[in-house]
Amino acid sequence: REDATGAALKAIQCVEMTSRGEAVHPRSGDKSYPDFFLQRCTQCKRCTEECPFGVLNEDEKGTPLLQATRCRRCGICLGACPERIVTFKDYSVEIIISMIKAVEIPEEFEEKPRILALLCENDAYPAMDLMGQHRLRYNPFVRVIPVRCLGSVNVVWISEAISSGYDGILLIGCKYGDDYQCHFCKGSELAASREENIREKLEQMALENERVELHQLQISDYKELQEILDNFSEVIDKYGMNPFKGM
Repeated sequence: REDATGAALKAIQCVEMTSRGEAVHPRSGDKSYPDFFLQRCTQCKRCTEECPFGVLNEDEKGTPLLQATRCRRCGICLGACPERIVTFKDYSVEIIISMIKAVEIPEEFEEKPRILALLCENDAYPAMDLMGQHRLRYNPFVRVIPVRCLGSVNVVWISEAISSGYDGILLIGCKYGDDYQCHFCKGSELAASREENIREKLEQMALENERVELHQLQISDYKELQEILDNFSEVIDKYGMNPFKGM
């Protein structure tokens, strides 16, 4: 009964706020908004073009102008920005980089490969919870970091992870396409479109493209998630250690 009441109240809130042209905050207890350090903005327009909700307008120079009441706090603008000028109080490029570097990476041949998995907190991360509830095991050398949306993944996180010694990186988000399930409409689709930039970065570092994989699934696909983690671990075992490990 309490769940039904809460759902009804949330529906009423949605109707009231959308009638005023405002967005309902999707993250319970989080009141943060994106902050733009405009002094470093190059007016590339990536954030304004990729925002799924039309939150960012532009001035005559192409500088983004935030319409905060319409913002869904997905972080897609953060993932789009090559200059890293977009931050949230509790979510930023630097915060995730610090989490990536906080994991101790063993020297080459000391232990098995380390794998970083960036999981969307809306579907992929809850699917991992279901894996735990069903007592499904996965490779113990996988390290998981939840992200607001796969579209919020900045390419610099990939290069930092590789430079830090990770041997492989998994990006797992919601399903996209005609029957998309992304909570932010096209976050996973945008992540897939940026995959070419990731490939270029790997080529610059003289690494195999297979060291980074992108997958999409829904919450109920917890068995498939286990297969993805195990299969990718086998792929990384095949290619061996990251040559940047220990440097």
